[in-house]
Amino acid sequence: MRELSVELFSTLDGYGDGGPQSAPYWGYGGPGLFEWMHAKLAEEHIMVMGATSYRMMSKIVAEQDDPTFPRMAELRKIVFSKTLTESTWANTTIVDEPVETAMPKIKAEADGLPLRTVGSPSLVRSLFKLGLVDRIRTMIFPTIHGTAGEGPLYTELPDLRLDLDGTAVIDDRLVLLDYRVDRS
Repeated sequence: MRELSVELFSTLDGYGDGGPQSAPYWGYGGPGLFEWMHAKLAEEHIMVMGATSYRMMSKIVAEQDDPTFPRMAELRKIVFSKTLTESTWANTTIVDEPVETAMPKIKAEADGLPLRTVGSPSLVRSLFKLGLVDRIRTMIFPTIHGTAGEGPLYTELPDLRLDLDGTAVIDDRLVLLDYRVDRS
């Protein structure tokens, strides 16, 4: 069975977007972060996302230049959407079947490539509620949104026990937390 991992970038107080700092990566991009991102992209996997993240990311890839973009185009992408009718990004499959029926079948496919979510907080919530997530990696950025934050990442998730699988400090200011979902 394929492993499904959720990877989120988060402020210390659990926000994924919004707030007072609009710079990419909340202004904390650095060589270690980019090295980690490149290493994750180099691993064989399938990107999984919802329609909003897909639209945003495919637009960025089409309009901007970044060394990661060619690799992102090479990777297989699965997009859950009832509104998208055609893909604008290479190697994309649009799934309009409900997540609760499609994702168990995708996880069971024979090639065994791991599945990795990209953004997509609504899809991530659904995957957690369905008990389909095997691993969560959260990159904590040293900022607090407080009352200005939008989009809290962890609300509406079910109660879960997690087993710490690893930690890393990146660029002397970001903390990566890597957990496996405890199935016991």
